[in-house]
Amino acid sequence: MDDETQAHVIFSGRVQGVFFRSFTEETACGLGLKGWVRNLSEGSVEAVFEGDRDRIAEAIKKCSKGPPDAYVDNVDTRWGKARGEFSSFSVRYY
Repeated sequence: MDDETQAHVIFSGRVQGVFFRSFTEETACGLGLKGWVRNLSEGSVEAVFEGDRDRIAEAIKKCSKGPPDAYVDNVDTRWGKARGEFSSFSVRYY
């Protein structure tokens, strides 16, 4: 666990109603990451990724491009130490 990292990310732009959360989940799971993704009421998408730092960076890069109908105009990332509180990656609906 000591070598694992956490990133808390806010994606802004056209990121809701374009399958962004499912794209993020698929990307994270494909890279073996844990955490969650959810829509925020003001129109952005929030995600927490835990795992290898390079894989998290790759996930953020892929999600910054997003699925075909998405347009990401800002990515705010805060890095920290993984807490080990997740067993998988999931979409949250709250």
